[in-house]
Amino acid sequence: MNILILGANGQMGPHVIRSLESKHYLRLSDVNDLDTDHEYLKVDISNLDQVVSVSEGMDAIINLSVLRPDRRQAFDVNARGCYNMMVAAVKHKIGRIVNSGPFYVVAGPTYERFDHQISPDVPPQPGTYLYAITKSLGQEICRVFTEHHDVVVMDLLFYMLLDPKTHGSSSDSPIANLGRDMTPYTTSWRDTGEAFRCAIDVALDMLPSRCELFFVFPNLPHQKFSNEKARRVLGWEPQDSLDQFWKK
Repeated sequence: MNILILGANGQMGPHVIRSLESKHYLRLSDVNDLDTDHEYLKVDISNLDQVVSVSEGMDAIINLSVLRPDRRQAFDVNARGCYNMMVAAVKHKIGRIVNSGPFYVVAGPTYERFDHQISPDVPPQPGTYLYAITKSLGQEICRVFTEHHDVVVMDLLFYMLLDPKTHGSSSDSPIANLGRDMTPYTTSWRDTGEAFRCAIDVALDMLPSRCELFFVFPNLPHQKFSNEKARRVLGWEPQDSLDQFWKK
């Protein structure tokens, strides 16, 4: 499969590339320069013409692009970027889109502060955080496109990400220090990459609808969120339990 990765030079990029490069042709793009053996094109995801051009000849698009702090740039990347990606998918008849974002695309503070076993299929309440609003708007743009065009979107939702081999008990990271509670939505980098592989491999006719969201994290005892859908629908199984970070 020919796969375009938008935002390939971010933190997720190397792990997603590693999970796919042995079986697929990858075209990487980012607004920043990237040293890689794969095909690379410099692309600003907020530029419609650039996104449409770089998508030609692709079978799938993975969107790893993100920008958090600046109001205008966050909108341009997180929301308009999704619009540009979907326009490109329709133009080039690309049927498989894998988007990414934080869990509060759907489950903002009104869920997170009070509920447990939160499903990715709850009615979206992203809250007022700039990153959450713009990412949620981007996801809604994707959903609307799936209702009017022959394209499928899978949105993989994450939060805290780490490498359990390098985040030991002596780490300065509050996630890693024993005796302190870890964030109950934490995923290893290799499990993150594996989730994208599953989203690329899954048969589209096995999905419940043309727009599906998934919470991606291991089987943590906190049961704050539910990963059941990602395991059942995508066939994703986490390799890292991260128990060294939550066992006291």
